[in-house]
Amino acid sequence: MIAKLDHFPMTPQEYFEWEEEQPLKYEYMNGEVYAMTGGTIPHNDLAVNLTTLLKNHLRGRGCKVQMADAKVGVSEEGPFHYPDVM
Repeated sequence: MIAKLDHFPMTPQEYFEWEEEQPLKYEYMNGEVYAMTGGTIPHNDLAVNLTTLLKNHLRGRGCKVQMADAKVGVSEEGPFHYPDVM
């Protein structure tokens, strides 16, 4: 779940610089910044189970599975997200 912040539109570079100084994680989409909110225990359980399944399936294939704290960008202009599993 995410909550939109009432900030002026930012460029990707402004977002990266601004986010480095924030205590929480934020996602970026179309110039807008969204605060990441806490998840639920069932949601976290699902993410852990999916991570474990993917990691076991991909072992030895040159792939890595990441959880929650890895930011991913679709392009240099965004959007930028923190997926639960990638």
